[in-house]
Amino acid sequence: MANSVLQYTTREGDRWDLIAHKYYGDATLIDGLIAANPHLPIAEQFAANLTVFVPVLTASPQNAQEDMPPWMR
Repeated sequence: MANSVLQYTTREGDRWDLIAHKYYGDATLIDGLIAANPHLPIAEQFAANLTVFVPVLTASPQNAQEDMPPWMR
């Protein structure tokens, strides 16, 4: 089965970590976003109206949050 991908259109000032937090609830999950978007610059902030492909995550380890510090849960 093919992986699902969502499309997000950036707003002025969006960043990789903000998009990761919006879709994944975890700002540290930017690696998959960057890999899925080779057409986008590795920049601190995006201009408006860029298309970002957001891979849908299927499953994560159940104990992943238990291993995180409390401020990242």
